[in-house]
Amino acid sequence: MARSLRRMTVMLTCGVLLGACSGGDDDAGVADADAGESGADDAGGPAAAQDLDPRPSAGCGASTVGGGQEKVTLASGGVERWYLRHVPPAHDGTTPVPVVVDLHGYSEGAEVHAAVSGLGPYGDEQGFVTLTPHGQGRGPVPLWDTTPGGPDQVFLEGMLDDVEASLCVDTARVYVTGLSNGAMMTSRLACALSDRFAAAAPVAGVTAVAGCSPERPVPVVAFHGTDDGFLAYDGGFGPQVASLPSPDGQGTIGDAADQPDGPPAAGGPSVPEVMADWAGRNGCDDTAPEEEAVADDVTLLSFSCPAGAEAELYRVEGGGHSWPGSELLANVENVVGHTTMSISANELMWEFFEQHVLVAGSGKS
Repeated sequence: MARSLRRMTVMLTCGVLLGACSGGDDDAGVADADAGESGADDAGGPAAAQDLDPRPSAGCGASTVGGGQEKVTLASGGVERWYLRHVPPAHDGTTPVPVVVDLHGYSEGAEVHAAVSGLGPYGDEQGFVTLTPHGQGRGPVPLWDTTPGGPDQVFLEGMLDDVEASLCVDTARVYVTGLSNGAMMTSRLACALSDRFAAAAPVAGVTAVAGCSPERPVPVVAFHGTDDGFLAYDGGFGPQVASLPSPDGQGTIGDAADQPDGPPAAGGPSVPEVMADWAGRNGCDDTAPEEEAVADDVTLLSFSCPAGAEAELYRVEGGGHSWPGSELLANVENVVGHTTMSISANELMWEFFEQHVLVAGSGKS
């Protein structure tokens, strides 16, 4: 079992990169969009976010689901899809609880990623529901198709509808995160579903989404290692992508004969440039981010943004293609690179999420 989990984990983190190709335009520059107002004045700023009343879902008062994790299936686009639903003990069917959607990496799959991130057990402690959906892909390799309005986006919207009807959740406190290809899908959803997600946290794969035009500024906190061999910190794909299996399970990504358009191209905007694009769209100042050392190997880059529209990046010096604080990935350093244990992505993203709430009827957070 341990060897199997390790093998699946390897494919999980690496596969993220391939999924970027499925959307066709995620490596393009970000189109300018009207940042709008952050809603900080209405909400009283991030410090007051926890004081805002919850927005109960339809399942409040009717849900009988208890704590624990289970596999839930639903029909989407004429096919059966599934997701892992991890419900914390705090869910009593009447008190709305927050939701975190956690997206797996390329070829990783939901079950392995749930073990990698550990957000389910962490959500038990903090009182939020964790949803870990399984990507369908275009063959035997599970991945996320980031095409705008594509089948995966439709599935994820349907999943949220299903959860809101079956559980008592706070629809003003729904967040999205993901690793690698899941981080790319996180970036896409932050653009396309800004009316449903209060904030986003892409890990090892924040992406510049072409044509991104959210209805409101979307607060984003990202994590990325400087020695990521799959999604390079300086931009584009790293050399380790070539060894990943192709989406149809035949050959590898690096085998041009198996790819209609050849292997993935190197180059593209660097991670700091991508974050600067997000910051610009959120109405942040056009200045270099402030840098703060939060650990010997981790630096926090914070852009000067309006309250409620923050853009932050945790840069891990020497970090690989990994989820900071993941004990599982720390054991496969020869595959994904160094995993820092100096910080916990779970703790930091949840701290960030708690500061942001969707304001009803305003399109603001």
